[in-house]
Amino acid sequence: MESQIRETGKIENYRSFRFLALFAGIGYLIIFVSGIFANFFVLETMIFPGDAVATAENILTDPGQFLTGIISFVFMVVFDVLLAWALYLLLKPVNENLSLLSGWLRLVNGTIFSIALFNLFDVSLLLSGEKYLEVFQPDQLYAQVMLKLEAFNSGWLIGLVFFGVHLLVLGYLIIKSGFVPRFIGYLLLVAGAGYLIDSFAQFTMANYEDYANVFMLIVVVPGVIGELSLTIWLLIKGIRRRQE
Repeated sequence: MESQIRETGKIENYRSFRFLALFAGIGYLIIFVSGIFANFFVLETMIFPGDAVATAENILTDPGQFLTGIISFVFMVVFDVLLAWALYLLLKPVNENLSLLSGWLRLVNGTIFSIALFNLFDVSLLLSGEKYLEVFQPDQLYAQVMLKLEAFNSGWLIGLVFFGVHLLVLGYLIIKSGFVPRFIGYLLLVAGAGYLIDSFAQFTMANYEDYANVFMLIVVVPGVIGELSLTIWLLIKGIRRRQE
């Protein structure tokens, strides 16, 4: 693998490859931790879809937890951008144009998600108890909170369309690379297709909630296994000493 990389002249030496692999692996790990914490330990526990009062009361009870979730998402976006750069350099020897496309798709997803995040900051502001917000009745305020949360979710879904295409390109590059295990690439292809199917299903299916668990399995299982496998491979390649 290392000799293949050197022959391309794109990654100058093995030490550079190790650095990029380690950087990407750590970035992926931080994205995993921050994303899982913000989504499953903050949003999933504090937001009740369709129940504006319960949702607002949860956030009002522990605004610090909600803010921690937002900050975790910010960390996720920052490292997503850095990861796009690292993966581009790592896979540039395979196909420069497709590697660039993959990186841009990940950056577009990160940009859309960043814009969507402003809705969560707005939620914190709406429930901050500022004097000027007293012109709103509680039910009006809580309804606006739910609208902001729905806007955040819609923005996230739009971003995931680009992320799904990114995974398709990334999976193809990995399969063609010759130095990353091919099964990781195939898993990412399935995950990318899953993200696209799930995103469009949420936008088009009125009874999506009836099949939410099925769609979740389609997305989560190959996505987590594929991206986690890539993370572990990157960390191992970045940490281990060169084998002479």
